[in-house]
Amino acid sequence: MERLRSPREAGELLGVTPGTLAVWRATKRYALKYVKVGRSVKYRLEDLLAFATANTKPGSTGKGGKAK
Repeated sequence: MERLRSPREAGELLGVTPGTLAVWRATKRYALKYVKVGRSVKYRLEDLLAFATANTKPGSTGKGGKAK
């Protein structure tokens, strides 16, 4: 079984704070899956990567035009 990540580790991977992750869970703002272990919240790496991929937006060319 893979090692579950703490909110601190998950936040570091996504570039947000554990508090932001707590708000997302409470408000259901994003469909980021998590695992409850007793009172603890943990994240699977697979779910964190899927979340990042699903929320990746296309960038621009930096020249004021559309990306090709």
